[in-house]
Amino acid sequence: MSTQKPFSLLVVPDDEPPVLSGTPYEARIRALAVRVEWHFDRPSSDQETVERLKDADAVINIRSSVQFNHQVLSACSKLKILSVWGTGVDHVDLPAAAELGITVSNTPGYGAPYVSEHALTLALAVSRQIVQNDRHIRQGGWTRGFIDELYGKTLGVVGTGEIGRRMIELGRGIGMKVIAWTVHPTPEREREYGVAFLPLEQLLAEADVVTLHVVLSSATERLIGAEQLALMKPTAILVNTARGG
Repeated sequence: MSTQKPFSLLVVPDDEPPVLSGTPYEARIRALAVRVEWHFDRPSSDQETVERLKDADAVINIRSSVQFNHQVLSACSKLKILSVWGTGVDHVDLPAAAELGITVSNTPGYGAPYVSEHALTLALAVSRQIVQNDRHIRQGGWTRGFIDELYGKTLGVVGTGEIGRRMIELGRGIGMKVIAWTVHPTPEREREYGVAFLPLEQLLAEADVVTLHVVLSSATERLIGAEQLALMKPTAILVNTARGG
């Protein structure tokens, strides 16, 4: 049986803080290449990125702070595949990769359960004033102020990929009414998801909690600004577990 490894040099340029090393996946990664170079800090410039990757035929990228622009990709003449350990690929020049024959892969939906649960946790923490009350009690006080529940309130889910879809399920699971917005609404998806797709302005005006689960693209960059915030209820909660942009 052949034990030949598919890659000569695999580089992980940016495992900082470490999330991939020390996991069961590390052994599987190291089995893919004759040699593996693993960096535990992030390159500080394009030049440093190129220095790390110039001899690699495979790269596993973790942090979106590392830019794979045309200059970087064109300097990596041996690179065959760039695997993004996450969903977003807005830090990768996809046309340049296609031009240079570099395959780019991502892992959509891998974090749907825990990203959606984290978004719900953040919304609950705000509505239940968890942080404020914890601090107040540690200082010798007691809970004070109006504690609000999410049961019966309206959840507006912006973006209905795997994470958004799971968020819809969680919202319904705790008794919320759920509405949604997506870049590509269709009657078929409305029926499949069991929600109404609304214009963004209407969703923002109606929702008590808004959660953002969109990829960063030309259609979503600066999606929420002062104009959109002004449409929301003064008591509304906004949770962003997508890109900052």
